[in-house]
Amino acid sequence: MTENLPISRALNAGLRRALETNDRVLLMGEDIGPLGGVFRVTEGLQKDFGPRRVIDSPLAESGIVGTAIGLAMGGFRPVLEIQFDGFVFPAFDQITSQLAKLTNRHEGALQLPVVIRIPYGGHIGAIEHHQESPEAYFTHTPGLRVVSPSTANDAYWMIQQAIDSPDPVIFLEPKAKYWQKGEVDTEAPALPLHASRIVRRGTDVTLVGHGAMVTTLLQAAALAESEGTSCEVVDLRSLSPVDYGPLLDSVRRTGRMVYAQEAPGFTSLGSEVAATVTERAFFALEAPVLRVSGFDVPFPPAKLEGTYLPDADRILEAVDRSLAY
Repeated sequence: MTENLPISRALNAGLRRALETNDRVLLMGEDIGPLGGVFRVTEGLQKDFGPRRVIDSPLAESGIVGTAIGLAMGGFRPVLEIQFDGFVFPAFDQITSQLAKLTNRHEGALQLPVVIRIPYGGHIGAIEHHQESPEAYFTHTPGLRVVSPSTANDAYWMIQQAIDSPDPVIFLEPKAKYWQKGEVDTEAPALPLHASRIVRRGTDVTLVGHGAMVTTLLQAAALAESEGTSCEVVDLRSLSPVDYGPLLDSVRRTGRMVYAQEAPGFTSLGSEVAATVTERAFFALEAPVLRVSGFDVPFPPAKLEGTYLPDADRILEAVDRSLAY
């Protein structure tokens, strides 16, 4: 069966299916009950599954994650919602010092199947602490899996795959794309949770990104094609671990790569991917791997976000620089 859904509704449908198929799954977060969350991703779920499975929590992120750790130890599969990216930091110690390490501390005997949903990224004209891209903090932390869907179909399936994972998963949702519609095939997932995917074929330059940036990369590729340049676009989907196979295959065909991200560039996921591609495909590269990112400053006020966030023009400028080598 195929449905045309915005990403927010695809996530809602995925969460609903997980709640229906496994009575150990429960949701926790601030205002996720009658309100349905800030972005209405959990709308209607408390009404249908009750307040013991869709739990409105106090405004205490550290308490939410700490409680989820205990629930996971008791055999539950908690799915947590952090209202906005910048609100995750009060829970940072619980996530990186406890959640990420307890399985290793118990030599694998204890599993912590906790999913932490984090709306992240810009493009919504919000204030400070509401438009950040904190993925590098979590990809740097051993013991955490980190993923980010860019389409409605991926949102629907990846949230269910994350819930099924025996390990803790940071599930980054590109909030700017919550209302972007796409076809959702509810019969079978297209890919495993940690697989990257080529979303557009090309021959001259490989463009790589994740989350909301994939849409921008596709826009840049369409513009480049009108100017005679063929760009291939790769959606990472999984940020930790990274599936390098399709990415390296693409770079070996095109000889050039541009990585784009909303996060600041210094010690970022883009830095790691660029270094790894350079190490593993050095002799295939015709030019250095280039990066386009947010600037190394705190996320600016809403009127300046258009300057801060990479757009198609900045990506095309990097493509031109790559082709000039």
